[in-house]
Amino acid sequence: MKISEEQPKSFEASLEALEQIVHQLESGDLPLEKSLELFEDGIRLSRQCQERLNQAERRIEVLLRDNQGRPVVSAFEAPIANETSARDDESNF
Repeated sequence: MKISEEQPKSFEASLEALEQIVHQLESGDLPLEKSLELFEDGIRLSRQCQERLNQAERRIEVLLRDNQGRPVVSAFEAPIANETSARDDESNF
């Protein structure tokens, strides 16, 4: 069964299938028609993944609105590795 004939997959399954396609195409051992078929499937999966990410972003934006319905935007700050381990060490005392 071709990938395009299957039912929609979860985001993670689609991403994994896309990675498999990339590996197959990178091998360079495929005939032209098979490469084109995989490329088409990869483009379709890429678009599906992007749309799911867009939908997730819209859902998050809705959830992060203030009382007047305005989006609340704040910068994401990843913890610095040293700060995280230092805090973990302090909590052990």
